[in-house]
Amino acid sequence: MRQPIARENIVEAAFRILDEAGLEGITLRKVACSLGIRAPSLYWHFKSKQALIDAMADAMICDVARVIPDGQPWRQTLLQIGREFRLAFKARRDGARVYAGTFLATENVLRVGEASIAALMGAGAPAGFAATAAMDLVYYTMGFVIEEQSWPGDGSMEALGEAFMALAEARFPHCWQARDVWSEVDFDARFEQGLGLMLDGIALRLSRAS
Repeated sequence: MRQPIARENIVEAAFRILDEAGLEGITLRKVACSLGIRAPSLYWHFKSKQALIDAMADAMICDVARVIPDGQPWRQTLLQIGREFRLAFKARRDGARVYAGTFLATENVLRVGEASIAALMGAGAPAGFAATAAMDLVYYTMGFVIEEQSWPGDGSMEALGEAFMALAEARFPHCWQARDVWSEVDFDARFEQGLGLMLDGIALRLSRAS
């Protein structure tokens, strides 16, 4: 008698399809076929595609905020968590899109939230502000990586860049002065700048509160 398929094996099969075909390519039928079983067999673990996506989202962040050094300053902790989220999302095709729109109550999600909130409350932030700032950090990182993973990464943007430069030079002088930003795409630098701006704002709010 064949043993029931393990939940972890289903999630891993879904990740393989994700990396090959993207988020739109995932269906319960495809996942079942890749495992050599029928789709109804998956319903023991996942009642819908969204339930499977939720499990994938949770699995992606299993290493985020796993190790937070004792006594680490709040800013360094949030930098660490933001960077680890980005790495987790980028590890899979459409990873940030998989996580977007999921609302989970799991050990992984609460561990990350606990680490972020504890760091901010330890710096004097009220619990409510600490919680919303922690969520904003995730939202920023998620939105950034969605754009990052959507970037073609080939010569297809060349024509768009030429049209942008021509229009900026002719009619939009401030965009023209900042043209180097549009012509050179450095996602690492842009992510760090945006993350730094967010943390500067949190630091300002903390200084006012104290």
